[in-house]
Amino acid sequence: MDIRKVCVYCASSTKVDRNYYTEAKLLGKELAENGIETIYGGGSVGLMGQLADSVLENDGKITGIIPHFMQELEWGHKGLTKLILVNDMHERKKKMIENTDAVIALPGGTGTLEELFEAITMKRLGLYLSPIILVNTNGFYKPLIEMLEKMVNENFLRREHLKMWTVVNNAKDIIKTIKTIPQWDKNAISFAAV
Repeated sequence: MDIRKVCVYCASSTKVDRNYYTEAKLLGKELAENGIETIYGGGSVGLMGQLADSVLENDGKITGIIPHFMQELEWGHKGLTKLILVNDMHERKKKMIENTDAVIALPGGTGTLEELFEAITMKRLGLYLSPIILVNTNGFYKPLIEMLEKMVNENFLRREHLKMWTVVNNAKDIIKTIKTIPQWDKNAISFAAV
């Protein structure tokens, strides 16, 4: 699989454990060094800022997508390859995932989870077919993975739906993992219902 552009969901919190920053920095470096364009939420602080700075430090391309109101609060990164202003959060999510070869979710808060769940829902319906990767730094996504498995065990999802995402423990494994994930079934709508 040829990877040209990926969407990365991640946090803007500045108070998280340094291990999360380390992974964001490593991911930015890996993407830049492999010539993969990064699309992200456009922020300048937290894991968002670390990711962007790392891509730029390694001569990569990074596009931020941010709503006008966030830009007015000066939350946007000022040194990006490209910054796209949108009207609202809904438009931001749609643009971030558009024409991407994968979605990568670093640890994050409610915004990251909302973006991740929209991508998973789109994949379940066959509207997004590319890989979705959860970066499980410090076991961050373990409770979420358990919840998703509970959804299967209690018949809210099918067992096949557990293949919609892949978990990696560190950023070094992401590109290799994306390249080896089988294409999601374009007829996924046919087994979306339980």
